[in-house]
Amino acid sequence: MNKSSPEQPRARKRFGQHFLHDPGTIQRIVASIQPRPGECMLEIGPGPGALTQALLPAVGTLDVVELDRDLIPMLKRACTGIGTLNVHVHDALTFDLCGLRVQRCPDSRLRVVGNLPYNISTPLLFHLLAQLPCIEDMHFMLQKEVVDRLAAEPGTKDYGRLSVMIQFYCEVEMLFVVGPGVFRPPPRVDSAVVRLRPRRVPPVAIDDPAALAVVVKQAFSQRRKTLRNALQPLLSAADIARAGVDPGLRAERLGLADFARLTNAFCSRRST
Repeated sequence: MNKSSPEQPRARKRFGQHFLHDPGTIQRIVASIQPRPGECMLEIGPGPGALTQALLPAVGTLDVVELDRDLIPMLKRACTGIGTLNVHVHDALTFDLCGLRVQRCPDSRLRVVGNLPYNISTPLLFHLLAQLPCIEDMHFMLQKEVVDRLAAEPGTKDYGRLSVMIQFYCEVEMLFVVGPGVFRPPPRVDSAVVRLRPRRVPPVAIDDPAALAVVVKQAFSQRRKTLRNALQPLLSAADIARAGVDPGLRAERLGLADFARLTNAFCSRRST
């Protein structure tokens, strides 16, 4: 049960802060996460601790990373007496999750949760992709349009670079949508909770996963261009055709298997 607190934190626009306050939504998130005693869990952007107060008693010890120093005294007061809270005053965009795992749970992986600031959600997701070997799963509250992009299928308006990269590395499951009223101050858009499970086996065979990021970024660099033009710095139209992909298509029409073929063609050309 969450503690009530008379303190009202001041949201800072530069941090993209919208503080979750609705008890029903908090309990629904916790039920989706199913935290267990002793698990290594990291909360990103706990703010004044609304979700933290629900997670901490369930796991016993909780690590949190928070950049806004003004919120930390309030967070610590809210969590006094309900468990061990380890606060890391750090920018989540550069936080070393694998270093934390070595210290806290070398024999298991981190579970990562958070109500992510909207203004850094996409770069933060890419930062987390680089540390997936240290992560068991992720549960995030995000702007709904970002979750739509994570789960988008080829040929849809939401499908893009983020869709391809996340879906290569993770299984994506949208859990539920929430309205602006569960936050203080309310944002102007709906939000959604998503579950991301890192894949232990890649869905397609790629010679060099790092090369996938290069090909996908280039392919979507100018969405309206065909692959023939967009990928010109990396592959010729003939290279693309030999890989079994139509050079006249746009990147938004390609699935993971198509990007795998293009990436392997790029790796072959690069090695010659």
